[in-house]
Amino acid sequence: MRTTRTKALAPAAIALLLAPVATACAGPAGAADSRTVTVTVGYQSKTINTVTAGTLLRSLGYFEEELAARGKKDGVTYKVDWQDYATGAPITAQMTAGKIDIGSMGDFPLLINAVRGKELKQPTHLVSVTGYNLRGGLNTVVTAPDSKLESLTDLRGRKVSTSIGSAADGTLVRALWRAGIDPSSGIEKLNQQPSVGASALQAGSVDALSQFVAWPGQLAFEGRAKALYDGAELNVPTFHGVTVREKFAKERAGVLDDFLRAQRRATDHLRTEPVAAAESVAKETGLPAEVVYLYNGANGIATFDPALRPELVEALKQDVPVLKDAKLVGDVDVDSFVDPEPLARVTAATGTGTAEYPRAADARPELWLKGQARTQVFDSPRELLEAARGADVRAAYVPDAVTGTLWFADKAVWVAEGPELRAFVTPAGAQAYVAAHQGSGARIVSFAEAGALAS
Repeated sequence: MRTTRTKALAPAAIALLLAPVATACAGPAGAADSRTVTVTVGYQSKTINTVTAGTLLRSLGYFEEELAARGKKDGVTYKVDWQDYATGAPITAQMTAGKIDIGSMGDFPLLINAVRGKELKQPTHLVSVTGYNLRGGLNTVVTAPDSKLESLTDLRGRKVSTSIGSAADGTLVRALWRAGIDPSSGIEKLNQQPSVGASALQAGSVDALSQFVAWPGQLAFEGRAKALYDGAELNVPTFHGVTVREKFAKERAGVLDDFLRAQRRATDHLRTEPVAAAESVAKETGLPAEVVYLYNGANGIATFDPALRPELVEALKQDVPVLKDAKLVGDVDVDSFVDPEPLARVTAATGTGTAEYPRAADARPELWLKGQARTQVFDSPRELLEAARGADVRAAYVPDAVTGTLWFADKAVWVAEGPELRAFVTPAGAQAYVAAHQGSGARIVSFAEAGALAS
């Protein structure tokens, strides 16, 4: 995929770019010198729980369709400039420079977006959600496949890579606090881009990596990492959302409506055609489709719903102290940052609500056979393992028995308890379960043994 990035410019050059021209981002739609309007959208192609406002939306062309219809009515040609980034920070930098109109990013970067926008006189607003997990399962701490580390407490004094200010960093900080480890002095934290951290983990220069989707799942799928800590253990919501420049939202309210309408359409497509959507995102990003489906599938870790749910807004407020402690932000007025009006306007205009997706806690075992455009869903891990035996399996997914986080069946930690088979994302999760059920004969077994027991 080709990416477009705007290089730093001298003040004089910036002034020239911001002057009214035929392709100005924010020129009035009906102005005589502005018959072509370019809308610039910043997204993160590989942060795959933003796909309904980024990668998938772009590939489907829904936003362009909505703008074409608007253009016919008002006599303006609308174009979309999609700009792809690895994290939310550069999107915020471009938004506060007036060069990106609409962007998508995680909850912690959204707060930084709010603060920087206000500081630099380019206020922004959160207008919709893309993907979320009410327990926090979108973020995971992983270690090398042969690592001897088995729990978060084992990280004391170790080197951990993360992207400071990201949702994954927030998960790491909160998890360390709960484990009784000072995040600032109890570990050696390295601030790295996800790809750099993944390489560092593989090279052995860090002991663990805390990252957001889809990095943990991808590394586990490829056999380059194993899960150490499931973010869902925090039981604190995490999400990604869409932010827009206030000036753009006022001057181009109809265009923002078109974007949100297109996002809803992409969300519906993801729900009705989850396998096709995963294949599409995989093609655009180079990620394995099996990894995309782990997060975005019918029972995936992420729930897709544009609605600004109260529990997500409240979670955003609870994120503020974490960022303040890291001295990344001061006070944040979350209520003024969140603007439900545009989405409410679109919902009212269409006369329909937003479709509900399965919650992570409701996730069920799922089997994806090679050559099949649909998956099979089962009531228990045992049934899945029995169906998978001898089959041409592309991917098999099981939910964590406690957190509900979906994981690859062959990468999960299995526990046998009488006739029951339970899966866990991490060794610590399985060990805690066994310790709490000693009287039932619960014991940790290998994936091969679990498969044999199922049959």
